[in-house]
Amino acid sequence: MSLIPWSPFLDTFDSLEKSLSNFVPAVDVYEEGQEVIVEATLAGIKPEDVEININEDVLTIDGQRQATSEIEEKNYYRKEVRSGSFHRSVMLPASVDADKAKADFKNGLLKVILPKKKQSKSKSIKININNKK
Repeated sequence: MSLIPWSPFLDTFDSLEKSLSNFVPAVDVYEEGQEVIVEATLAGIKPEDVEININEDVLTIDGQRQATSEIEEKNYYRKEVRSGSFHRSVMLPASVDADKAKADFKNGLLKVILPKKKQSKSKSIKININNKK
């Protein structure tokens, strides 16, 4: 058995690796007509493990990726597929009607369709001048 000398850098990288065990899903945000579309890649995640919230034109996606196996003795050369919780917030480019939002999940792609709020029409207001003294 060979000994590995202690190095402060090894501890730093080890704790950095542990802090990166969660992941952040990639998202695309675009407009299509009168809708804002947000697509997130969530491969290997069950739709029931995902929660979507909209608050003040910020879309938040939270979820959990379950570990597929508990085999510890695998001889990994590289292990990049993570399990655990994830969180992603995206500022939306326009005001949306959260009550009419829809979400579809197909082949690991989450697609959230958010109708834009109708712009209120401008209105002129006449000023009444009261000359009474």
